[in-house]
Amino acid sequence: MPDDKKLRLTDNDDKMIEPQGSYLYEGALLQENLEETTLKAPREKDLPEDDGPRSSLWRDTFRRLKRDKTAVISGIILLIIILVAIFAPLLAPHDPYTVALADRLQAPFSPGHILGTDQLGRDILSRLMYGGRISVAIGALAVAIALILGTTIGLLAGYYKGWVDTISIFGINILNAFPYILLAIAIIAALGPGLTNAMIAIAIVGIPYYARIVRGIVFSLRERDFIQAEKALGASNFRIITRHILPNCLSPIIVAATLDVGWMIVMAAGLSFLGLGAQPPTAEWGVMLSEGQEFIRNAPYISLLPGAMIFIVVLCLNFLGDGMRDALDPNLKN
Repeated sequence: MPDDKKLRLTDNDDKMIEPQGSYLYEGALLQENLEETTLKAPREKDLPEDDGPRSSLWRDTFRRLKRDKTAVISGIILLIIILVAIFAPLLAPHDPYTVALADRLQAPFSPGHILGTDQLGRDILSRLMYGGRISVAIGALAVAIALILGTTIGLLAGYYKGWVDTISIFGINILNAFPYILLAIAIIAALGPGLTNAMIAIAIVGIPYYARIVRGIVFSLRERDFIQAEKALGASNFRIITRHILPNCLSPIIVAATLDVGWMIVMAAGLSFLGLGAQPPTAEWGVMLSEGQEFIRNAPYISLLPGAMIFIVVLCLNFLGDGMRDALDPNLKN
């Protein structure tokens, strides 16, 4: 090959390379040049932006949830009920505790009382609005208490195993040995009837539900490679539990909590119906059911209307929970 012939590398190198001999192979020439070439790492700003797998998961979940029309409609109905309950003092046409015996037992669509009045002349629509504040709040708070305590017990029992798991599962089995309603009644019998005690009772009854869910998930995660890698790198148990195990438990916990709120509302209303929860004249759906049972023949709407509200809220929660379960299921992504 002639000495004045010049070769140019093709991978973005503008330098001209002189051959070292007349019979130098081009491959050897390229190899010599590659040894002198340094590879530059891409700068951080040149890398594509990534929101992370966690944000992508919730974005995909929300997108799939929007496709479920039943879940979306249920969520809208629940949002309307919650907003009406929150702004009940502004929206209610009458004071829910004002007694007007002259207007007692008026039928629905009576002048001034769209849904009628009860046996004491109190406006039922106003009492339903105020009752939603108590009933929904009891269900949500009871679920929050049960979720926090149950999740904590499940995380510790599933991660540490040994005597921690033995003691935890022993306590869970004791609570599960009793029917839920009887256990709640027994707790209220010890604490005394009242709205707060009823909430505490149904929260305690719900703890085993979340503890078992989380414990089972932790059992399946604690031996995974990414957990073992964190341990090998010297990560603390607290970091492993809070940063790696707990986030993987959120999806089933959220679905379980959504479905459980309806059950807690029914439980609270049942205890109030038995006289163990909210006490008259409190505007609460269970109390309204209990007060209207004496007039079920003459004025059935007194009991039917709060019962219908409980039915609608629980039904919407179940539809929303089913939709969230399907949206969070990785097997249904496609």
